[in-house]
Amino acid sequence: METQKKRPLHTSTAVNIPASTAPASGKTIEEMYQKKTQLEHILLRPDTYVGSIEKHTQTLWVYNDINNEMVYRPVTYVPGLYKIFDEILVNAADNKQRDPSMDSLKVVIDPERGLISVFNNGDGVPVEIHQEEKVYVPELIFGHLLTSSNYDDNVKKTTGGRNGYGAKLTNIFSTEFVIETADGKRQKKYKQVFSDNMGKKSDPVITKCKEGENWTKVTFKPDLEKFKMAELEEDVVVLMKKRVVDMAGCLGKTVKVELNGKAIKLKSFRDYADLYLKSAEKSKPAPLPRSFAKIGDRWEICVSLSDGQFQQVSFVNSIATIKGGTHVDYITNQITSYVMSKVNKKKKDANVKAHNVKNHLWVFVNALIDNPAFDSQTKETLTTRQASFGSKCDVPESMLKEVSNSGIVDILLSWADFKQSKDLKKSDGTKTQRIRGIVKLEDANEAGGRNSDKCTLILTEGDSAKALAMAGLSVVGRDHYGVFPLRGKLLNVREASSKQILENEEIQNIKKILGLQQNKEYSSVKSLRYGHLMIMADQDYDGSHIKGLLINFIHSFWPSLLKVPSFMVEFTTPIIRAFHSNGTKLSFYSMPEYESWRENLGNNATGWKIKYYKGLGTSTPQEGREYFRDLDKHRKDFVWDDDQDGSAIELAFSKKKTEDRKTWIRNFEPGTCRDHMMKHINYRDFVNKELILFSRADLQRSIPSMVDGLKPGQRKILFCSFKKKLFKEIKVGQFIGYVSEHSAYHHGEQSLASTIIGMAQDFVGSNNINLLKPNGQFGTRNLGGKDHASARYIYTELNPITRCLFHEDDDKLLEYLNEDGRSIEPSWYIPIIPLVLVNGSEGIGTGWSSYIPNYNPREVIANVRRMLSGEAMLPMDPWYRGFHGVIEKSAKEGGYIVNGMTEEIDEQVFRITELPIRRWTQDYKQFLESVTDGSPNVKDPLIEDFRQNGDDAIVDIEVRLKLDKIAMIMQEGLLKKFKLTSTISTSNMHLFDAEGKIKKYDTPEQVLEEFFPLRLEYYGRRKQHILNNLERLLLILDNKVRFILGVVNGEIIVSNRKKADLLMELQQKGFTPMPRKGKSAEPQVAGANDDISEEQDDDTTREETATVEGAKRGDYEYLLSLPIGTLTIESVQKLLAEKDEKEKEFEILKATPPTSMWMKDLDELEKKLDEMDSKAAEEQQKRSSQGNRKTSNRGISAAAAAKKPPQPRKNTKKATKAEPENDNSSMEIENHVEVAKPKGRPKKAPAKKVVDEDEILSLQERLAAYNFGASSDQSSAAMEAEAPPEAPAARKGKTGRAKKKSSSTILLDSSDSDNVEDEDDGDDDFEILDQAASEAGKKKGGRKPAAHKAAKAPAATKRNLGSKRSQKLSTEMLKPAEEETSPEKKVRRMRPSPFNKKSGSLLGRLAEKDQNASEGSASANSPSTTEEEVVEVAPVAARARPQRANRTQARYVVSESESNDDDDGDDKDDSADEHASDFSDFEDED
Repeated sequence: METQKKRPLHTSTAVNIPASTAPASGKTIEEMYQKKTQLEHILLRPDTYVGSIEKHTQTLWVYNDINNEMVYRPVTYVPGLYKIFDEILVNAADNKQRDPSMDSLKVVIDPERGLISVFNNGDGVPVEIHQEEKVYVPELIFGHLLTSSNYDDNVKKTTGGRNGYGAKLTNIFSTEFVIETADGKRQKKYKQVFSDNMGKKSDPVITKCKEGENWTKVTFKPDLEKFKMAELEEDVVVLMKKRVVDMAGCLGKTVKVELNGKAIKLKSFRDYADLYLKSAEKSKPAPLPRSFAKIGDRWEICVSLSDGQFQQVSFVNSIATIKGGTHVDYITNQITSYVMSKVNKKKKDANVKAHNVKNHLWVFVNALIDNPAFDSQTKETLTTRQASFGSKCDVPESMLKEVSNSGIVDILLSWADFKQSKDLKKSDGTKTQRIRGIVKLEDANEAGGRNSDKCTLILTEGDSAKALAMAGLSVVGRDHYGVFPLRGKLLNVREASSKQILENEEIQNIKKILGLQQNKEYSSVKSLRYGHLMIMADQDYDGSHIKGLLINFIHSFWPSLLKVPSFMVEFTTPIIRAFHSNGTKLSFYSMPEYESWRENLGNNATGWKIKYYKGLGTSTPQEGREYFRDLDKHRKDFVWDDDQDGSAIELAFSKKKTEDRKTWIRNFEPGTCRDHMMKHINYRDFVNKELILFSRADLQRSIPSMVDGLKPGQRKILFCSFKKKLFKEIKVGQFIGYVSEHSAYHHGEQSLASTIIGMAQDFVGSNNINLLKPNGQFGTRNLGGKDHASARYIYTELNPITRCLFHEDDDKLLEYLNEDGRSIEPSWYIPIIPLVLVNGSEGIGTGWSSYIPNYNPREVIANVRRMLSGEAMLPMDPWYRGFHGVIEKSAKEGGYIVNGMTEEIDEQVFRITELPIRRWTQDYKQFLESVTDGSPNVKDPLIEDFRQNGDDAIVDIEVRLKLDKIAMIMQEGLLKKFKLTSTISTSNMHLFDAEGKIKKYDTPEQVLEEFFPLRLEYYGRRKQHILNNLERLLLILDNKVRFILGVVNGEIIVSNRKKADLLMELQQKGFTPMPRKGKSAEPQVAGANDDISEEQDDDTTREETATVEGAKRGDYEYLLSLPIGTLTIESVQKLLAEKDEKEKEFEILKATPPTSMWMKDLDELEKKLDEMDSKAAEEQQKRSSQGNRKTSNRGISAAAAAKKPPQPRKNTKKATKAEPENDNSSMEIENHVEVAKPKGRPKKAPAKKVVDEDEILSLQERLAAYNFGASSDQSSAAMEAEAPPEAPAARKGKTGRAKKKSSSTILLDSSDSDNVEDEDDGDDDFEILDQAASEAGKKKGGRKPAAHKAAKAPAATKRNLGSKRSQKLSTEMLKPAEEETSPEKKVRRMRPSPFNKKSGSLLGRLAEKDQNASEGSASANSPSTTEEEVVEVAPVAARARPQRANRTQARYVVSESESNDDDDGDDKDDSADEHASDFSDFEDED
């Protein structure tokens, strides 16, 4: 290859290139790289300045001056030509901004001559030579590029010119351009002609004019050749005319606009918008809505509706922004946000976005913007930011409402429905033979085939119901029956979003299984996979709801299917079945049906056993097969009668029918139910007679009763707390099981746990009086209680104040409900003040919601006292225990403002010491973080930092503000800016009244007004109930006296004769029969009363049914069961004394008005409130001391020990607790040798006695134990000289030894059992505890007894003195009959037994009622329910007997196990060494 010859280097970059490398075109470098003047560049590249010079066809609005209307049609035009005309027109309009006196704009368009002229009056162009450029100003601004009066951006102008091209571009693209102006100020008229694309210019012609003459006129002939046109074409002309009309609309009535000598009659921008809308209305069936507003001097807006695509006509400083821009977005965004919120609020599942709303709007905007900026010289889109507009335009609320009411909301809702329908079609089913992928489906063999219309799909409530249906398929076969289980309740699709429906797997499965297609009209079931849909749900309220939801699902999407006969079917199962011992079986499908049968049964219930079938899971597979064998009986067809059926379904499930639903529930009549024997049921009857029962129950679960302030779940918990006597703590997890078992709770355990925890919570914002104690972590105000521990970790018990609110004497007056054959909670309790005002309430049910704030219990008590005194009540305001903020009335009726508390530390720092009610600490901390400088995603921080010094109960937050924000925060308000204020409303206080009807209360005083007469009535009932019991008790005492005298005098012989004869004699002698509350003639309920043994049932039945000439054996059991030791003259005296005392009590109570009883209860409640307040104050003081570290650990523990919280005080007064059924007076226990065991009790073999050598007592010591040979005076003196030990110590230290004392002591252990139905009170035994028990215990290495500990705490012992129990001399309590009692009798110790309920309480009463006893008392102040009597023993001086020098005194303890209800017979706290024998062993003192 030949080497190229290199040329020497030169400074030019081109000379080093060989000739062979020059361009092939032969152009020189100079020809390739050119520099153009600006004028040449504009002509060469016009699209950069005026837009394209090629013809474009586009559909645009043009003006038809013949018909004076706007026409939307395709137009072929050259954008560049249109633009040069627009530049001159905008210049003329700008003059209006410079000179408001301008009132004329004249435009002439002459297509024939190819000439256009624009004239405007007002200030003309100054006719003066520019000193710098040395030319006249008109020539400068029209004939020199880049000249303008708009270059100073510091001056805010609302003109269209900006870049200095404008009119020069028109000049450049014209063959002739004439500028004429009159400057009246200088009295000069100027005219100059430019030609050849501004290449030539004539000398200006300046003449004189009048002083007031001011105008400007531009005439030009476009260079049509450059626009590839021969003449001004029609489309271009109509487009230019439209632009002149634009000016008329923008300038308004202040400027007269003429086109070709003809005035354009538009007075406002509204008229201009009407040109478009009237034209669009020609293709519409109805006029388009219009909403117009003029905001300030700079904004005019008109809004209408479009055809689904956003349209806008907008102007900025008279420039037509045909593509819109930021000014249009500014207005449109306000409208779309408002309409979008309206649509989404009306239909929550609409999911309408802003762009969806925008697509249906047509917006007209005419705005004046300061120094506008555009995307290009063509000025089609405004780009100026909103903040730089120079003005604000907030669309008026009235206009927004007009737009939303214009029909756009309905259009968007229809669009949303269409979109949802389109989405739902994706999950349509088809008629196919087999379906795969649906796990739990048991498909029918013929489903989807030629016999698919004969197939039935059984939808069951859960998997257990599916198992029952599968058992039934063994009878009917699998060819025509398929089964699919539902997981709980189906979604209410009527207001559900398409997303919810699409994501609901159950609904999608049902569509696929049935072969349903969205929005299809069905006249038959031929196109479906199944011809029948059978619902198999439980026979309870929730089962009815599931049926209703399925019907609602079909009615929402395929209403035509419900009209197809027998498509919708239900499978009914019995709610109760009765079984007779002869094998007869009966089924009942409703409670009224069963009740009727039971009434007709009368006394022939023997042999019948009934069983409740609450759920399908109760039925056995064998019963399932029985149901399907008689399928026609269990199958009920739904039928469609008329459109009222559809209205009924909508009434139950549509949110639009809220008010109608309220009326529907209000009109509910108790006892309403549908006839299950009917073969067909229409949808209207199903809704009105069955589904309404669920709605009613749902409402009752959600809204409390006015009487007790409790919802059913809370009432069940309180009922079980009273039944279990929950004064010892129990694990919440265990208590849940107890409540479920004993109160027929049918819902989830988690729900029950939440309710128990809620009743025990006591943090600020929860309960003013918590009915249960929170022993453990029950939640704090940090998370509003959600930070509670699991139910298996926490414990609870009854709060002592609870029994002050719900008095025990009222329990027997209530109407208790019955479910599954078991007595459960009452319909409501009757507290002494309305609890709903104390603790408040919140809930949402079917048709109603309710909110009641908390009120101060002391204010409620004070108002009750005023009503009792006949005074007017004082208004009550909301109050929350522990809340230190401010609650004050607001301007709104029934409204309150709740403010937290703040303290100013310095100018920049403040402390928050309280938050508004139910604004939890953790949530507030998150809010503070969201406005703290340095936190992520914080746009406008208010604070530099914050510090938390509080704990779980105290709020203490220090906040440091940003210095530049302090003024703004203080101006807006510190509380408002930092969300330290909230509101409370009393306008939604809905409650159930005493009759079970929903009612609205306007004020808390109205609640109290309705509560007061009911509570006063129940005080009257309580008084009458106690009087009736005392009367019965007096009658029993009178009969006992007669009976004992008859036996003592020999008139009545009880030994060695038949009981039948004895019963007949008692009847003949006129003794009053006192029958036990035996079993009524009711069929036995399966699973009810599980705590009663079968043996007891049988024995009781035999005893009660055995009669002797009309007298049942149980009628005189209260006499015949008297211990033989009570059949003495001394017993008669005791009974007569007791009778006198009861008569006094009767008279005192009879004279006591119910109001005084109420006042006394209120006093007790206030005492408990004082204790609560003092305890809270101590805890607050302790917390403060620990927080400030002012107290040492030792000092703190000493203070805690000294200020022990008060323990619950037990009501031991038995005067009003008459036990008329089988009362044992104080004389019934004198003989302790033989005690008759109650009949029907399971008997245990007596355990062998364990006797150690050290525990054998001498004969004299045993005689001393029975009070022989001792002086009562000596014993009495000894009794007065000593303080008895605490009673609980004797119970806990049964295996140890008590400390020696100088005299003997008997402790009577009594429990507060109230079970009047337990008649067997003869198991009163004693145990002997040696006084040297503590020493002996140490020797034996046993556990230190509690009694020994108690002896070392004299302060605690002193508190036990002065209790309500009175001390009795044992000579009176245990005095043996003279010469009749064997000295060999032993004292028995009572063992805790599930069958011994009453002896302890009777002993307690005996000690209390004996008038010959010394006055004094000793009670055990213990949280346990067991109280023990301290009774001093005084030796009887009946027989002189020498004292032994080495004799030691013995202490006797009568111990009774805690008396629980029948359910809690097993005492779990029994010591391991306790035996089940009836007799205890003697324990030696040595």
